[in-house]
Amino acid sequence: MSELIVPDDKNWTWVLEKRCEDCGFDASKFDVAKTGFAIRDQGSRWALVLQGNNVNNRPSPTVWSPLEYACHVRDVFRKFDERLASMLSEVDPAFENWDQDATAIEDRYDLQEAAVVSTELREAGLALAECFDSVVGEQWKRRGYRSDGSVFTVESIARYLMHDPVHHLWDVGAEVPQY
Repeated sequence: MSELIVPDDKNWTWVLEKRCEDCGFDASKFDVAKTGFAIRDQGSRWALVLQGNNVNNRPSPTVWSPLEYACHVRDVFRKFDERLASMLSEVDPAFENWDQDATAIEDRYDLQEAAVVSTELREAGLALAECFDSVVGEQWKRRGYRSDGSVFTVESIARYLMHDPVHHLWDVGAEVPQY
C-alpha cells in the first residue's frame, strides 16, 4: 500500500543546473524544441514497462512498484499540462502545491490496472506533447510560480518536467533514453 512510502520532500529544481547522478539525465542540455517528441516517446516506453510481469509488485515495502511509478508519471503529465496551459494563457500564474504522495494514497495507485494506466498515461502525454508543440518564440520565456517560490519559464519547466519520467524509468530498471 502507498502508506508505507516515505514522502519525497526534496526540492528537485537542482536538476535544472546539473546532471542527475542517478539516471544520467542532464536537463541543462535538453533541447526544449524536442519536448513534444520526448513526451510521446515516454508514453511508448511506459507502455512497455506496463506490459511486464508483476508490475504491481514492489521491490521493497518502501519503494513504489512500476505500476505506481507509471500512475505518478501519468499524473505528472496531467499536472504539467494544466500548468503549461496556465503559463501560456495567464500572466505569471501561481501554481498550487501538489502533494504527489497524498495523490498516490488517495487514488490508490497500488490498485490501479496496468492496461488502463497505460492508456491514460499515453493520452495525458499526447495532450501535454501537443501543448508543448504549440509553444513558439517568446512563449518559451513566459513565467509561472510554484507555491514554494520557485520561478519557472516555459523553457525551464519543460526541462524540469523531462527529468521526472526519465528518472522513474531508471527507478524501475527500464532503458533510460538519451534526449
